[in-house]
Amino acid sequence: MTGLLGPAGNGPFLAFQPHLSVEPVPGEAVYLISDQQVTALHGAQIARLAPLLDGTRSLGDLQREAAGHITAEQTAGLVAKLLRAGLVCERPAGGPTAPQGYWSAAGQDGRLAGERLGAATVRALGPGGDDPAELRGALDAAGLRTLTGAQAAHADLTVVLCEDYLDPVLGEIDAAHRAAGRPWLPVRANGPQTWIGPFFGAVDGPCWSCLADRLWRGRQVEAHVQRSLERSGPAPRRDCSLPAARTAALQLAALEATKWLAGHRYPGQQALWSLDTLTLDGRRHPVTRRPECPQCGDPGLVAERIAAPVRLTSQPKLHTDGGGHRALSLEQVMERYGHHVDPLTGLVKEIRRDPRGPAALNCFHAGLNPVGGARGLASVRAGLRAHASGKGSTALQAEVGALAESLERYSGHLHGGEPVVRGRFRDLAADAVHPDAVQLFDPRQFAGRERWNADQGAFHQIADPFDEDDEIDWLPLWSLTEGRQKLLPAALLYYNAPQRAGRRYCLASSNGAAAGGTLEDAVLQGFLELVERDAIALWWYNRTPQPGIDLDAFRDPWIGRVRELHASLNREVWAIELTSDLGVPVVAAFSRRTDKPAEDIMPGFGAHLDPAVALRRALAEVNQLLPNVVDARADGTGYGFTDPQAMAWMQTAKVAELPYLAADPARPAGRPGPPPFAPHGDLLDDVTAAEHLVRRAGLEMLVLDQTRPEVGLPVAKVVVPGLRPHWNRFAPGRLFDVPVRLGRLAAPTPYDRLNPIPLFV
Repeated sequence: MTGLLGPAGNGPFLAFQPHLSVEPVPGEAVYLISDQQVTALHGAQIARLAPLLDGTRSLGDLQREAAGHITAEQTAGLVAKLLRAGLVCERPAGGPTAPQGYWSAAGQDGRLAGERLGAATVRALGPGGDDPAELRGALDAAGLRTLTGAQAAHADLTVVLCEDYLDPVLGEIDAAHRAAGRPWLPVRANGPQTWIGPFFGAVDGPCWSCLADRLWRGRQVEAHVQRSLERSGPAPRRDCSLPAARTAALQLAALEATKWLAGHRYPGQQALWSLDTLTLDGRRHPVTRRPECPQCGDPGLVAERIAAPVRLTSQPKLHTDGGGHRALSLEQVMERYGHHVDPLTGLVKEIRRDPRGPAALNCFHAGLNPVGGARGLASVRAGLRAHASGKGSTALQAEVGALAESLERYSGHLHGGEPVVRGRFRDLAADAVHPDAVQLFDPRQFAGRERWNADQGAFHQIADPFDEDDEIDWLPLWSLTEGRQKLLPAALLYYNAPQRAGRRYCLASSNGAAAGGTLEDAVLQGFLELVERDAIALWWYNRTPQPGIDLDAFRDPWIGRVRELHASLNREVWAIELTSDLGVPVVAAFSRRTDKPAEDIMPGFGAHLDPAVALRRALAEVNQLLPNVVDARADGTGYGFTDPQAMAWMQTAKVAELPYLAADPARPAGRPGPPPFAPHGDLLDDVTAAEHLVRRAGLEMLVLDQTRPEVGLPVAKVVVPGLRPHWNRFAPGRLFDVPVRLGRLAAPTPYDRLNPIPLFV
């Protein structure tokens, strides 16, 4: 403050910030009013000093004029507080100007902002390298100094007017500016949607290729059209803009350029901002850097991650609520990964509650922006229809579940850059795992696959017999059991991995894939899913009676509310235990209609080391699927299913005719038995115990780290060859042996006596 002390009449002059209107109310407060907020200053000292802070007095002047009421030290201290709070500034003689007020409202020093603008230069550029006069006119009107000709390349900022953000020429512009270390700003002014930003050029920020990758995911039909017509880039669009809208877009772009050159920085400058000129709705769309981007990142990151040994570390459990034992809270997951949800630039288009049925069902769906590269109209349609769902005892749990599942699905697609090994099984047998050990089809299923596949949905398709002499793509994954790398076909580990024309040896699925707050969390959840589905298969296809579960024994208020909710929908709820030889509690829950001939039996399943969590998961899955039948009517209409197997089940399945769905009347209902090991306080200890459990069963646990650098959410694909998927996989093994070993059956079920009804979930 000593620098402000000076003789009367000498600067710097002090005043309230130029964007603040000062309104003293005697006996009450001094109010500082702006468009952003109102600040009230209380006390006799500020009431005395406020009228003097008009930009015509230095600190010395203030001290002298207020001396009769406030000491010099008090005046200096009060002014210092106001300066620190950003309410008072030093103002040169001549009074404030409107631009100074604007910069003041932005938290900037108006004088310094003006100096920066006076020294700054800008360039207007079109995709073809031309100088768009209308854009240059807007920049000139904003008071910016535009450079043309040979000097233009040295401008402090380039504003690029384009017709489409996916114009490949923008990639060339971006590369040139990154090489020169200069920022640039894209603008689209044609059409009903105005787009501005982001500012490209930050060392650690995204490049145009990062943005283009995301934008193409939302334009897969257009990409299909362009490929079909053997064209590159975006499809041409007709100009459908109004002069006023185009002018507004250019003026807004000039405003953004002005703020940038004045030194004003805010997070929104790293986003794409869109304005719907039809509704005047504006929205920011996050643009994130892709660490594996071939233009601005390291394209070898994915290969390095997959090829490296999986090294799990200690991860204490921070949350052990009814949703499971996790490393992150639901709020933390949404905060870290919620930016991936956006209709333009997100990996997930949206997350929405299913409008069918009561809100208490807590069913949320996430619309996926499909992974690029789909070939053929059928693949494009499948991608557009793709969605992930979330379930839970709370709305937030279900919403986070939908987000996590959608990012898990994205991470499970082959994107390129994976460390593919090309070879024959016979040559790689020392390290390769035969796909038959994972898919578990019986030779008799291969023989009749063409007839079967013609009538079945995607989940129940039968692959082609594997040719051990055929060269295919393999990928490494880590054996936690043997502590070394193994190989599995890429088409078994990743969706959309290419296979030889006319051959479909592998059917990729989500079985064993899971997301988590940490990799250890994801591995544990993937293992639990494998155990759950193996137990389902042992029960379903052998149709063994299973003990019932006493829902009242858990004393869980949420379970009581679920039963009441279903009762209000004329439905009955029950559960049975499916725990297999592995000992991990597995539960099947059911809900059926009681007021019409078709019972609409809805199953749900859950597995967890805590039996209470396993039951909650099973009931939550029932709730998740229930919207598909909540409007079903006695005349057979109102169903939400399109799958023919699911429809057949809903309209024909009856508990009286399928007694294995009901609790075994010969045994009393109770709680599932204790797990083979008590849950630990650390996720690593649970994973280690799970691997020992697998080892004791004579099996092997394999892990593929599918985490995508651009996503960040840990995703693991866990594979235990020999564990049965819950689909129709009838190869010899556990499906026939374990029920006998557990005493459920006296002898293995003959192949032709297995349950002919495929499980539709």
